Amino acid sequence: MKPRITVITLGVDDLERALTFYRDGLGLPTEGIVGREFEHGAVAFFDLQAGVKLAIWNRRDLAHEAKVPLTAPSVAEFTLGHNVGSKAEVDQVMEQARRAGAVITDPAHEAFWGGYSGHFQDPDGHLWEVVWNPLWELED
Repeated sequence: MKPRITVITLGVDDLERALTFYRDGLGLPTEGIVGREFEHGAVAFFDLQAGVKLAIWNRRDLAHEAKVPLTAPSVAEFTLGHNVGSKAEVDQVMEQARRAGAVITDPAHEAFWGGYSGHFQDPDGHLWEVVWNPLWELED
């Protein structure tokens, strides 16, 4: 397998609420919800960078498509890491997420490894880390 991940799909309980959070609250570009004409097909895609997309899809529809049982979500399974270029940008993104309705679980702080980070949960409980790593150079 070549390391070529192009879509990260999050299962959500309320597609409209998630769309509002990511589009209006965090400012991610999207064409909105598509696929409503198909049973189990309504989904929204957000352009991230370099051909990578974030998708939100109803958890029930995702479970149906993947042929897995619908189970209770867990916030401790993974995080989505959003790397930024400075400590100030960490603070800015954390505040933007808070204003959008995110729950700040770990306010931005100096990290033990030398960086600066904080965590928030989106309206469906997905855990995001906003982080500045002094050892990483980011491309625009």
